[in-house]
Order: sequence, then structure tokens, then C-alpha cells
Amino acid sequence: MSFTADRLLLFGATGDLAQRMLLPSLFALDADGLLGPDLKIIGTARSEMSDSEYRNFARAALEKYLPADRRGRMAEFLNRLAYQSLDATTLEGYDDLAKKVGTPGHGLAIFLSTAPSLFGPTIKGLKSAGLTGENVRMCLEKPLGTDLASSCEINDAVAGAFPESRIFRIDHYLGKETVQNLLALRFANLMFEPLWNAAHIDHVQITVAETVGLEGRVAFYDDAGAVRDMVQNHMLQLLALVAMEPPAHFDATAVRDEKVKVLRALRPVVAGETVTGQYRAGAIEGQAVPGYDEELGKESDTETFVAIKAHVDNWRWKGVPFYLRTGKRLPKRVTEIIIQFACVPHSIFAGKGATMQPNRLVIGIQPEENITLSLMAKVPGLDREGIRLRQVPLNIAMPDAFSGAVRRIAYERLLLDLVEGDQTLFVRRDEVE
Repeated sequence: MSFTADRLLLFGATGDLAQRMLLPSLFALDADGLLGPDLKIIGTARSEMSDSEYRNFARAALEKYLPADRRGRMAEFLNRLAYQSLDATTLEGYDDLAKKVGTPGHGLAIFLSTAPSLFGPTIKGLKSAGLTGENVRMCLEKPLGTDLASSCEINDAVAGAFPESRIFRIDHYLGKETVQNLLALRFANLMFEPLWNAAHIDHVQITVAETVGLEGRVAFYDDAGAVRDMVQNHMLQLLALVAMEPPAHFDATAVRDEKVKVLRALRPVVAGETVTGQYRAGAIEGQAVPGYDEELGKESDTETFVAIKAHVDNWRWKGVPFYLRTGKRLPKRVTEIIIQFACVPHSIFAGKGATMQPNRLVIGIQPEENITLSLMAKVPGLDREGIRLRQVPLNIAMPDAFSGAVRRIAYERLLLDLVEGDQTLFVRRDEVE
């Protein structure tokens, strides 16, 4: 059932994600005229607040996390907001929440940003209050469990109230412009796709490197580690977008069908093709920083770094390794995809002393959004001894190429798609499991 929601219900509306990402993203969408005039946003959490107190809370978050040049028309946005306190663990209060939501003219979108342990009770409460009808869709924020069994338990609980067509599982990496641009790069340009296979690509690298440590995520991170926090969601989504076959259409079903085929073709990881580690005390830019155990306050075996050599066992990618690596307290903050092409089969310049290097396509995701293609070119000048070649970059800096475009938070795209009902950039159950 297709509808544009005119009610948006935010669980965890006073949490860190709401302050840093959700409220600023919704405000930015409103400022650009992308939200319907009738959309009402209802926040809910345990804290006791009136509507006006929550609006003041939201104003403080926007002033803290939005740049000054994007804060116009704040009063109009704040007027959209309402608030209802709720203890999600008991059925008491859900009827009051339903009254606060009211009767949507078109439909209700729910964003569930709570601990996974609250997913089941919340779904039960929503169901008891009549907030799971055909004009209601549900969005789930990670983590969706700690292993397959707990993920299935969460998915079963949600599926008991919502069909898959009305479940939106967020992976915010899919909302990033450069990640979406990967699809455009592959399928809107003839030059790449004929070479996008094992015959022409030597290997693929996917890196998500962070310079920060725990940064207030102590309890969550020690239970998760680098594999659960980054690899099983964000990095596998990037791998699937790189490796997928061309979908017949750019829609939710076609794109996600092709991603699932890649995930099913992944070879099980063996011990000899993975490395884990944990950061120790050291210095960053001359400042002493504690080790993981010191930050945590106890000894722990949780990995903060992992590197994996993955393989996609299908016709297109047989024999091409995919190197995944992610970690905290690394020297440089960077998220990028590197496509390392194979060397030319025969160099006609070898007899002239030229050294060849393989072409390389680098897709920068953060902190800079760019696309760089390294090519071999002749170094200008006269050289009696032969010909000198050097690798030179063709660089597309996305902010420069689209100078009038506003750099958006990834959640802006995803929240707009949630309100309008487009599942293309959301994760399907079979992808998760």
C-alpha cells in the first residue's frame, strides 16, 4: 500500500541519535520544502515533558548540531513537534500515545530508535493501541540483534504486526550520497561495467577507519565489537553494491534481490583470512589517549580492529579477493572503496624502461566525497633513454562538481524515503539474516 505519511512517530526522541541526526535531518527537509505541510512529528521517550518543553529541547539540539547558515525557519519546524512520555516496557501509556498521534489523514510512519530489548514490548504496545494498521509503516534502527537467533527473534516480533512491505530497516550508509553514486557510476556509464569482473579487476578494498575511541558508546561497543558494529551491516552493504549484478530497474525489489544474491555467494570466512586487534594507549597529534581497556574500565577481549579477506563465489567475481578492514584509533579517518584493476597483459613500453602500474578507482565516502581514477600517462619532456610513465589521477570532488548542492546528512534521504514509502535504500530481512 503506497502512501505519504502525515504523521511521524519517533521513539527515543530524547536520545543521542535524535539530537544529532533525526531532528536536524527533519528540520533540513522541512526548510527545503520537502515535507508535506500536514506532517506532524510526535516524539516519545521515558522523560516527562510537555509539547513546549520538547520544542525547547529540539531547539537546543538544532542550535548545537546544525551549522548557523541552515537554521532559518526554525519556528515553523518546531510547530510540527509534539511529545508524549511513555514507558515502552508496559502496555500502560500506549492508548495515550495513540490519542496524541491522532487519526492520520494518509498514514503513520514510526521510527524505532531504542534498545533491541525494547523492540518486542514496543511492537506489542503499538498493536494493543491500534497503531499497526494498513496505513502504518515501521522503521527499525540498528542493532537488529547480536547473532542470527536474536535477529530472527526481532524480525519475527516485527513481522507479527507488519508485513515486509511496511518494514524499513535502516543502514545509514545507504543514505550517503557517494554510496548512492556508486550505483550511478556503475550503471549509468558504459565504460565501467564491461570491465567490472574477475577478468579485469585484481582485488577490491573496502576501508572504514576511525580515529576515535569509544566516545560514549562503552556498553554497546563492548558487546558488539568491530565485526558486529561495522562489518555485518555497513561494510557488507558496500560490498553488495560493488559486486551486485545490474538490476532490471532502480526499485526496492530489483536492487535488493541483486544484493541478496551477492550475500548468498559469500564464502564462509576461515581463520587464516581474518585478523583482529585491539588498540592500546598511545598518542594522537601529540595528545595522550588511553587504551581500550582503560577507556572501558576493565579487561576485555572485544576486537576494535578487524581485517577480512572475503570471496564472492560466482561467475563475475571468482578469484577476486575483497579486503575489508575497519577499526578505531587508526591514524586517519577515512571510508573508501578501492577497485584495483589488473595490470595490462603486455606492456609495449617495457623495452623503453617504462614502469607500469595498474589502474585504480577510488570512491571516497568520508570525510571527503570524491571519485578518483588513476591512469598511466607519459611524463612530458625528452628522454633519449626511453619513455617515462607516471600514474596521474582524474579526480572528481563531488562538492566542486555540484557546487550549488547542499551537503546533506545521510538520514535526510532515508527519513524522506520513510515518509514517502520508498524501500530501495533500506535493508530487507533476508539481507540481514
